[in-house]
Amino acid sequence: MWVRPGEQRVVGECLAVARQCAGITQRDLAAPQSFVSAYENGQRRIDLLEFLAIAEALKADPLAVFAKIVERRSE
Repeated sequence: MWVRPGEQRVVGECLAVARQCAGITQRDLAAPQSFVSAYENGQRRIDLLEFLAIAEALKADPLAVFAKIVERRSE
């Protein structure tokens, strides 16, 4: 029941797509920019509350982003 290698990267990639669709840069989203880069590259895990805060900042539907994560995770 543990996270498999690469799954955290899927979370980051889906959030990166949502950020890009919103037309927001990593630097505009958070200071320091390295925080965004780390989770988008799968080098840092984010918890549920961070996920919701990120989606809110992107004005993205968290359920839609989560559904994409679930879809990509099963590939």
